[in-house]
Amino acid sequence: MAGHSQFKNIMHRKGAQDAKRNKIFTKLIRELTISARTGAPDPAMNPRLRAAIIAARQSNMPKDTIDRAIKRGAGGEDGANYDEVRYEGYAPGGVALIVEASTDNRNRTAGDVRSAFTKAGGALGETNSVSFMFDRIGLIAYDVSAGGADAMFEAALEAGADNVESDETSHEITCAPDDLSTVRDALEAKFGTPGTAKLSWRAQTLIGVEGDAAEKLFKLVEALEDLDDVNSVIGNFEVSEETLAKLAG
Repeated sequence: MAGHSQFKNIMHRKGAQDAKRNKIFTKLIRELTISARTGAPDPAMNPRLRAAIIAARQSNMPKDTIDRAIKRGAGGEDGANYDEVRYEGYAPGGVALIVEASTDNRNRTAGDVRSAFTKAGGALGETNSVSFMFDRIGLIAYDVSAGGADAMFEAALEAGADNVESDETSHEITCAPDDLSTVRDALEAKFGTPGTAKLSWRAQTLIGVEGDAAEKLFKLVEALEDLDDVNSVIGNFEVSEETLAKLAG
């Protein structure tokens, strides 16, 4: 299982009470703003914006807050101009991490990310210092309530996807970057708008991490995820179920 999936699972096991509502809203508002700025402000014409709106609604964001974020991104209100940036580095245990962020201040975000790596015993590298160990992919995610694993698997492969991974909380569909729109549209027609539909990264090979190194790794990932500007953290690691259970406990 990919590193980002394992982290998602352990955070789910820890429980929703660990979520910080304000930070979640901050990330969602930025995604709404960027989606409206980079595409049409009409969700019917902008799949990324549709997914962002659904994610915001699932987090109980008020409608007026959603509308303001979209209006800001479309240029209807003055507001911050967010840039999408990528950071790369190494975590304890030799794990490579890609950190994707949205920021209105590159210096601040770079400093925060560098500090998180340093405190955890990792090291922030230069651009492309680890991304060569990952493949660029299209990633589509649905909540498990959208449909059964078999139905999702069959529909995804028929649409041209490369793989489907299902667990107790979600379905993750991966495809070639150029096929993302085609696969997303086919699945959306059958299962509704996905919670996620974006370009992402998949490690070419995974590094096993256990014990103290695993604990330090997850602390670093959690610290990075906790930063307001960070959208996602993806690594080339795998951790045993036994270790995951210990960390979750």
